[in-house]
Amino acid sequence: MQAMQFEQSVASILRRDKRFDPQAYFFLKEALDFTLKRICEGNGGDERHVTGPELLVGFRDHALEQFGPMAWTLMDEWGVRRCEHVGEMVFQLIEEQVFGKQESDKREDFSEMFDFEMELIQPFLPSRGVAKRDCNVNS
Repeated sequence: MQAMQFEQSVASILRRDKRFDPQAYFFLKEALDFTLKRICEGNGGDERHVTGPELLVGFRDHALEQFGPMAWTLMDEWGVRRCEHVGEMVFQLIEEQVFGKQESDKREDFSEMFDFEMELIQPFLPSRGVAKRDCNVNS
């Protein structure tokens, strides 16, 4: 799909629904490409349909890779706060005929597969272990 067509589709969605920032849709497209590449590499170079759960994992991993500790902050700013939000954007793009769909695909595929916020924050939290110190005091 050409960039202009994608932009027009996003603009069409935003006229009806302003919940998500336009950048979230562009990032979703990048995350789909990221996920497809990952699947191809693990599948002997053959492309296949991406499932909702696979796309969620790819979306999360791509966000962590691209934005690091700022991933959650950006997603929150863009209005993408739950797995279901990714699914909502996917189905909006399906309705615009930008993304394809199989009969087995449904919105429920994106239902809280994981705690979206924690998945984007957890990798950057300090470990719970307390640093050990040498407490031997020489008298």
